[in-house]
Amino acid sequence: MVKIIVEVSKYLLLLLMVFFTLETFMVLRRKNEGARRRIMRKQIILLLLFNFSAYLVMFLQSSDVYMLLMYVGVMAYILIVQGLYRLIYRKASLILLNTMCMLLSVGFVIQSRLNITIAVRQLIIVAVSTMISFVIPVIVRKVRLMRDLSWVYAAIGVLLLGAVLVYAQAYGGGKLSLNIFGVTFQFSEFVKITFVFFVAGMLQEVTTFRQVVKVSVVAALHVIILVLSTDLGAALIYFVAYIVMVYVATRKARYAFLGLGALAGASVVAYRLFAHVRVRVSVWQDPLADYQNTGYQIAQALFGICAGGWFGTGLFAGSPENIPLAQEDFTFAAICEEMGILFGLCLILLCMGMYLLIVNIAMKLSKPFYKLIAIGLGTEYAFQVFLTIGASLKFIPMTGVTLPLVSYGGSSVMCTIIMLSIIQGLYILRKDEDEQIEEEKRQKKPKRTGKRNGPPPGGRTGSGGAARPADDLERRIEEQTEKSLNW
Repeated sequence: MVKIIVEVSKYLLLLLMVFFTLETFMVLRRKNEGARRRIMRKQIILLLLFNFSAYLVMFLQSSDVYMLLMYVGVMAYILIVQGLYRLIYRKASLILLNTMCMLLSVGFVIQSRLNITIAVRQLIIVAVSTMISFVIPVIVRKVRLMRDLSWVYAAIGVLLLGAVLVYAQAYGGGKLSLNIFGVTFQFSEFVKITFVFFVAGMLQEVTTFRQVVKVSVVAALHVIILVLSTDLGAALIYFVAYIVMVYVATRKARYAFLGLGALAGASVVAYRLFAHVRVRVSVWQDPLADYQNTGYQIAQALFGICAGGWFGTGLFAGSPENIPLAQEDFTFAAICEEMGILFGLCLILLCMGMYLLIVNIAMKLSKPFYKLIAIGLGTEYAFQVFLTIGASLKFIPMTGVTLPLVSYGGSSVMCTIIMLSIIQGLYILRKDEDEQIEEEKRQKKPKRTGKRNGPPPGGRTGSGGAARPADDLERRIEEQTEKSLNW
């Protein structure tokens, strides 16, 4: 009976994931607010059914009471977060919140399958991170001083990365984190946020060549410190975010091409300087050449993905524990083995949907500073997803970064939740602006009276009269055109 339930569950989990992903993209097409809210309510039902089905199967397979406790914890987290956002931030993007909860749920399920102790630890980190993140939208909305602290952000970033370079112990070929009072912090995750704030602050008003050079020097300093720490995955993420933000701010393609050229040159230099980079490239070219040693990780990941096939083996019916770093770098391979390649494709689409939601929010922001922040954070998220999944599929060499919200990692998941809370703050800020514009329109709208007090026929007024309606319409069109050009 249990085998039948496991076999049926993998198709059920896939269907729930497919429907949830489709609804995420459907929201982007719906303009009617009522239709959007119906879709988001459906997503919550799909989310709850997904967790119930997954944890029921894992409990039946393992008979571990902690599976039930983990399920109760995950359900409590989802319901409390959904309720608090509706209570505190009624203007927040609920579709962004639902997508975050679904990605976290997939992460909780696969972490519980691999190691329930680590899954519980991940849930605690997520809960604490979410509590901290509830303050951030208020700061984004109220504290205007953030736009004037560009050099403070730069100093914080350089100092934190420098501390890791000087004091961290090397692990896995790189200096990645510091241990403070028994807690491990990977500062490069948090500096991703300050780095974006620095670039946005510098380019919000002035985009001259001289200003771009200043930004480039500080960005290069960040990247060089990361390269010296041999944290090359983070260095790539910073550099790509820098290129995209500079291009969006200046709208000059030559900066993007120069950046890509510099990236190609830096890759060649890194290959020459660092032995572990050469090893990763050779493993990427042929992981079976040294299967027992350097190629073991990627070979086991590929074997796991192939073993799962299109629909997966089912939870606790595969062997994802044989994949090295399955809870961190190769979580995607473990998911594909037991949940199937089709489920993995839906996961990729859901991550893309998250990025499109962030870009959609960025495009509707009027102030360049906030627009650049949203674009920068979204780019960092999307490129990290690309690096992680690309390495699992042998599309690119391994970079040692985690899948945001899904893989185990305290600093990574905390940083991603904070990034999304910043995006939520920007979305609420945009809603405030929309309401303000609507209020101004209502105040300017003339009241209808029985008498005709307007200009004489023909629309002309005297020298002391009010502006003509045609002139007012022309002025509004000019203002909207200017806003579009500024984007």
